[in-house]
Amino acid sequence: MAEYRIDELARLAETTVRNVRVYQDRGLLAPPRRQGRVGIYSEAHLARLRLIGQLLRRGYTFANIGEMFQVWERGGDLSEILGFESAIGDAWSDEIADYLGLGDLRELFGKEVTPATIRRALKLGLLERDGLRFRVPSPRLLHAGAELVKLGMTVESVLDIAENLREKIGDVSEHMVRLVSDHIIAEYAPGTVVRSDEVAQIADLVRRVRPLAQQAVDAVLAQEMAHHLNDVMGHHFAEAMEHIKAEQEGDHVGSAERP
Repeated sequence: MAEYRIDELARLAETTVRNVRVYQDRGLLAPPRRQGRVGIYSEAHLARLRLIGQLLRRGYTFANIGEMFQVWERGGDLSEILGFESAIGDAWSDEIADYLGLGDLRELFGKEVTPATIRRALKLGLLERDGLRFRVPSPRLLHAGAELVKLGMTVESVLDIAENLREKIGDVSEHMVRLVSDHIIAEYAPGTVVRSDEVAQIADLVRRVRPLAQQAVDAVLAQEMAHHLNDVMGHHFAEAMEHIKAEQEGDHVGSAERP
């Protein structure tokens, strides 16, 4: 289970440390576990923070949100509620973030590491600033890009791939999440908030959906890559055959003209 300090929690929830403290003071967010003088937050806190942010952006007040949480939690088991929020907030990957300096990036990607490419990587979420270094949320994704650069691709081309993936997979994931959530909401909470006596069952459903979604995306991606690779290679060899044919015809014409 991931654990966060307040500054990292705020960054992941796209809010501020001050807001986190305000939500705690208003009773919307449970206090952290204390480790000495440091507060340690969990995925449940992260999920609750993200939910609070969504509701505030939709125009609800602290009072509205507090009332909803009270209805949700009334009569419910605290461990089940926290389990539900953890299921929502859990990372969908077992990757552990890495930290790299500018020199490390240049060692991986060469001279194409420029202020412009770094800005673009930050915008795409491939890198996150962390003082004088960079946090890498997905080392696997970063090192896949580094391998493509070693094979001869430019950093800009690799960033194009990352941007396209983010856009297309983002659309697919949003569609899948909405369909699954519509099913869960229709099944367990039609027209109202999730009932406290059903949060454990819903949390289990959310956790079961995760590997299924990843398997589906992986299977379709493999099929489509094979299909498009065949198309691209077929086009390449067709052009090569035309080139060979043209050369042969040129040689034949040349030999016929010689006395």
